[in-house]
Amino acid sequence: MNASTDSAAKEAIVSVRDLHVTFTAGKKPVEAVNGVDLQVARGETVALIGESGSGKSVTLRSLLRLHPARHTRIEGRIEVAGANVLSMGSRALADYRGRVASMIFQEPLLALDPVYTVGAQIIESIRRHENISTADARKRALELFERVRIPSPERRLDAYPHEMSGGMRQRAMIALALACRPQVLLADEPTTALDATVQIQILLLLRELQRELGLAIVFVTHDMGAAVEVADRFAVMYAGRIVEEGPTREVIRNPRHPYTLALMQARADGAMEKGARLASIPGAPPDLAHLPMGCAFAERCTFAQPACLQTRPDAVELGGDHRARCLRTDATIQFGRPRMERPAIPA
Repeated sequence: MNASTDSAAKEAIVSVRDLHVTFTAGKKPVEAVNGVDLQVARGETVALIGESGSGKSVTLRSLLRLHPARHTRIEGRIEVAGANVLSMGSRALADYRGRVASMIFQEPLLALDPVYTVGAQIIESIRRHENISTADARKRALELFERVRIPSPERRLDAYPHEMSGGMRQRAMIALALACRPQVLLADEPTTALDATVQIQILLLLRELQRELGLAIVFVTHDMGAAVEVADRFAVMYAGRIVEEGPTREVIRNPRHPYTLALMQARADGAMEKGARLASIPGAPPDLAHLPMGCAFAERCTFAQPACLQTRPDAVELGGDHRARCLRTDATIQFGRPRMERPAIPA
């Protein structure tokens, strides 16, 4: 792993307390995030894991306040590098984005401006935050391209996004995110659209950059295999809440929330017999506009009891910085741990 899993002993650079994000554009408000607490230490990588619609990307974008203010209500507290993000004015927010916290978006072809070269976009970002010449900004952009291992970096600086392959665009997006030397890097499923070989390369690159630069990284993914390779801690999300959190090794070896267990069992195991049916999670995630009274996972949970339908569980401390929101954390859950078939990234 990239850093010590004892996050309590390290300084938290990201502190999220009781975060609620509600979208109000529809007929009924949608509670996309419902009481999230999250701490990320300097030099630590935390993976937010869960199905589509669980609130991972909404949480991530809230750290940069990227949701449209007119139709979004954000409550709680978000502090990054000691600054209260939710109280920032427009000027302070513009200075904060890119300089303190920066994001790698899921689809760089959509995130990059198609009418400007990639180099011009990086140069503009650098000059927005620093009083340096265009020539010096271009020199740094070239150094960033070399650092993220883009071949023929001088030529690629003058390329438009559509002229680059998916892997090259993702590397360029990482270079853009690092252009102003941020302290926090937010990665929104940065490997989803890439083939397996390129995914491994991008994950290795992120881990190397995290070590070199001392970045705090929040890594959003639904791929537990990818998360295992890069994350110091797991935060498993379901229906807008973190239902289990802890050191990666502990969560993988001893999952204490049934949803975490179900995600692990739903992975393809390299030891499965040919033609064997892949395990799945029954049912569907709840409607976020009509959340149930009790545990949001109860109707899909194999271990649910009547009390689970009536009581929304609080976090139970399990020791070793491991916690879960479940009424049955003391139950013994027997399972065969799925083998993570993704090839290990070199140390």
